[in-house]
Amino acid sequence: MGAAEVVPGVSGGTIAFITGIYLRLITAIQRFTPFVFRDLFKDGIAATWLRLDINFLLTLLAGMLTSVLLFASGIHYLLDNHPIFIWSLFFGLVVASVWLVAKQITRFGWDLGLYVLSGAAFGLMVSNILPVELSPSPLYLFVAGAIAICAWILPGLSGSYLLLIFGLYRGVIEAIKNFDIEPLFYLGMGMLLGIVTFARILDRLFRNYRDATLSLLTGFMLGSLAKLWPWQYVRSYQIKPDGSQVPLVSEPVTPMAYSAMTGLDSELLMALLGLVVGLGCVVLLAFLSVTEAESKDAAEKIG
Repeated sequence: MGAAEVVPGVSGGTIAFITGIYLRLITAIQRFTPFVFRDLFKDGIAATWLRLDINFLLTLLAGMLTSVLLFASGIHYLLDNHPIFIWSLFFGLVVASVWLVAKQITRFGWDLGLYVLSGAAFGLMVSNILPVELSPSPLYLFVAGAIAICAWILPGLSGSYLLLIFGLYRGVIEAIKNFDIEPLFYLGMGMLLGIVTFARILDRLFRNYRDATLSLLTGFMLGSLAKLWPWQYVRSYQIKPDGSQVPLVSEPVTPMAYSAMTGLDSELLMALLGLVVGLGCVVLLAFLSVTEAESKDAAEKIG
């Protein structure tokens, strides 16, 4: 999940769904309310710790932080030097994820089809919003963090991409690489408020409207595929204060059109390799999650 969130366009929520921890994650997060301190004094540390599933959350958080620190530089190297391969890999991840999420819908009807179309339209709209460039004030970092974290637990929507839209993505990555604590603190406080609030909403949606919610999430992921398409023709750039160029407006094109427009190799073999690796990662994660669940059920029956 940490590696996925480093890349604009890929959702950590998608990885959580693939591995089967999604519902457990939002259930644990939404239990963090102002009443936690009351329960702590009433029920004790041990009972409150178990109810909040702290061991699970700490393990997940440790893995994500480790992944972000280890892979931030590597993924940026691949994005700069082998973009077609890395975007093909993420495209494959999301394609396989769409299939896995859609499999969990228990019925099909025109109403759920409308939810899929609505989610796809929204995901496509978000992927085409032009990034802004504003001063990263403490308030702006707080608000952006509260909004971006909602995408973190929504399959198909990328928190990193929302940070890119807010004009904060590169600054946040630099802050992580340089251990610049101040901007990360304000961003983190916003994320804390946003994730607890949004997790409660998602928990209720899954409990009361499971198929509709899954259909909407399937649409989100389908809509995000346009942003992940490996062959993008950049129509305009944004010039940053240091003179560097950042792609501003791009559109997906065919591999042949990409070569004709840019004069660059379409790298079809590398793209195919990335696609296969992405699909394989999802299939492997799904297999491991099923195997672990079966082993747990068998152990409980023996117990």
